[in-house]
Amino acid sequence: MPEPARTAEAAVTAPTGLKRELSLFDATTINVGTMIASAIFIVPSMIALQLRASGLVLAVWILGGVVSLLGALCMAELGAAFPRAGGLFVYLREAYGPVWGFLYGWAVAVLVNPASIAAIGAIFAAYVSFFVPLGATAQKAVAVGSIVALTLLNCAGVRAGAVTQNVLTTLKVAALAGLVVAAFALPGGSGGQLAPWLPASFDGLWGPVGIAMVAVLFAYDGWIEITYVGGEVEHPGRVLPQSIVYSLVIVIAVYTLVNLAFLYVLAPAGMAGSALVASDAATVVLGSAGAAFVAAAIVIATLGANNGIVLTSARIPYAMARDGAFFAWAGRVHPSLGTPVPALLAQGAVASVMALTGTYEQLFTYVVFASWVFYAMGAAAVIRLRRTAPDLPRPYRAWGYPWTPLVFVGFAIWLVASTVLETPREALVGVVIVAAGLPLYRHWSRERQST
Repeated sequence: MPEPARTAEAAVTAPTGLKRELSLFDATTINVGTMIASAIFIVPSMIALQLRASGLVLAVWILGGVVSLLGALCMAELGAAFPRAGGLFVYLREAYGPVWGFLYGWAVAVLVNPASIAAIGAIFAAYVSFFVPLGATAQKAVAVGSIVALTLLNCAGVRAGAVTQNVLTTLKVAALAGLVVAAFALPGGSGGQLAPWLPASFDGLWGPVGIAMVAVLFAYDGWIEITYVGGEVEHPGRVLPQSIVYSLVIVIAVYTLVNLAFLYVLAPAGMAGSALVASDAATVVLGSAGAAFVAAAIVIATLGANNGIVLTSARIPYAMARDGAFFAWAGRVHPSLGTPVPALLAQGAVASVMALTGTYEQLFTYVVFASWVFYAMGAAAVIRLRRTAPDLPRPYRAWGYPWTPLVFVGFAIWLVASTVLETPREALVGVVIVAAGLPLYRHWSRERQST
């Protein structure tokens, strides 16, 4: 049976050693910066290849953003009610019981997030090599160096990580805005390139639209990150919901405008045939400097995304340890820095090993779909807690309830089912990896009961 839901007031006042220093601007840039990584520079060509019509391309990006926003509204309600470190780990534990919180933490914090950090670090290093030629070994060294540097930066204090995120997010949004302005203001593009706006026939489009939606939803992933540091957000009942909603509105606008700019310059067919769509579009309007501009933008984008993930993700094992469901040392906070240094260092070490060995590639494929299973459970938790804990203080209530969580859960189930059908072997291995955490859960449960 789940434990009684803790109140928002108790969550805010509970002593943790963490400091509430993140403002609304900080929280918003963390989410925006985590969502905008390398996908927007690469994925649009695959979307255009599937759909081949400007109107459909833009519609899928907008729809994916709206679906993500529905999930974000659900997490906003839960985050305001339980404003503590750990995010969805806390929400699942409160709604369904400690084992579900643990399985989420095991899958995401111990496996998916370090793999994401390693993967983004590898992309960062690959684009650094555009400016400084690097061999394979040197690229791995740069990837690991970036992970170590961001880990140490975030150990130094939540303000240090937040200020870095503010700068990097501002730079990457400015770079994308500059690319959009250049596409429309400089010679090279035209309104005629937007043709065709719609396909000649909609027959047989269900499959391609589904493939495109899966890619778009993964491109928006990261909107949940700010909830992981709920214990460090100022006025969480107000700031957490606002930052979640604001960040998604910003990213929807950025993704839609960037895709419109690509279409305006390259046309749907040109996008579909481009392996490096952002570089090709920038080269049309900026000449030889376009590729360098995009490479620099990707370096900033990936560095900013990794900083956000490093900052937030370590709070999950920290929260698990505080709950007695992980190694006790992971729950310690540095007395003067106010950060979970042991959890940050362990996360950085695992991600660095993955970056050196390349194990993140398979691991990410195996386990990433599981995060959407937990997203669906999180959205459904809004409905469950409304019924089982009606008196729980809710500074924010999800707009459109109950349709908001129901629609999001439906899309999440569809995405997971699509992933399973497309890659059944990888999905099965992912389930086994997640289930492998159960013996560890039983071990820590026995330890907690014996103390």
